[in-house]
Amino acid sequence: MRATINDIARRAGVSKTTVSFAFNNPSKISEETFTRIMEIARELGYVPDPVARTLAMKQTGSIGLLLPQSIQEVFLNPYIAEVMRGIGFVCDQEGLSLSVLSPLKGVLTQTIRNAAVDGIITLGIGPGMSVLELFHQRGLPFVTIDGGNAEGIVNVGIDEQACSERLMESIIAHGHRDIAIFMLRNVTLSDNGDHFSLTNDNRLTGFNRALQRHGLSIGSHTGIRVYHTEATLRSGRETAREVLAEKRRPTAILCLADIQAVGVYEECKIEGLSIPRDISVIGFDDIPLAPFLSPPLATVHQPGYHKGEAAAKLLTSMINKQSAASVVLETEMMIRESLGPALRP
Repeated sequence: MRATINDIARRAGVSKTTVSFAFNNPSKISEETFTRIMEIARELGYVPDPVARTLAMKQTGSIGLLLPQSIQEVFLNPYIAEVMRGIGFVCDQEGLSLSVLSPLKGVLTQTIRNAAVDGIITLGIGPGMSVLELFHQRGLPFVTIDGGNAEGIVNVGIDEQACSERLMESIIAHGHRDIAIFMLRNVTLSDNGDHFSLTNDNRLTGFNRALQRHGLSIGSHTGIRVYHTEATLRSGRETAREVLAEKRRPTAILCLADIQAVGVYEECKIEGLSIPRDISVIGFDDIPLAPFLSPPLATVHQPGYHKGEAAAKLLTSMINKQSAASVVLETEMMIRESLGPALRP
């Protein structure tokens, strides 16, 4: 027969509540009592039932990371690994587990409804999105990463518009007027198929600010065109193949994820194109691999690790009924050798 809390309580001469404290909140009992209960539990081969513990404590001891794409897709992007490293650091400190949550059947709302966690960190979900109402309906603490600033939302992010504007200014300053922009494919948010990407919107706003100052604009009739693609090496490579085959090839390709740029590098090599002599390639994230590419990748450094760490700390505070406020982290332009002068005016 499997040992129970009742068996331990009888052997130790204490109540079931005291045994529960020993496993779930040792600070409420003496060190001597805790040691005696743990020794008896080992003798009896007792292992706590995690489901029963969750029901009794009304806490899972786990936080969730809500991903915008399927798990197999999102982990092809090294930037996500950096965010998770920061979250994991805090989980280790706090004794929490981390549940990775992806859209169930491609829909985020289903994931939120079914998540068995004490709180959730989201990526790229922000003001005006109907899925946020589900968190409030469940009474579930949540922190957004790259979710923008709005009343009632605790967010960790960067000034997407400002750094995107500076990045486009750098590209224009190198003489580029024919630019292919690889955007991130939008996320399916709800059961009715709504799509949205706050990151895309904010970065496009920044790009447009810089372009308009120089009398430029994004459009199919201009030299500056947008392509929607996944944040993966394969998708970056496939889209680059399409772009490089066009009659008027761009002088620069701007990727909203560094991992897309790695795919562009591969396709340029196949086509016999030299970066940046024949075409410039620019990224966004500054993943650990970026400075070691040949040539080193020009990109925006955004602190993925520190985003994850800050979000996890804020969520832990909220779970513990403490106050939490949004955080804006600094970015840095990493203008490396992959950005060169445009060959044609």
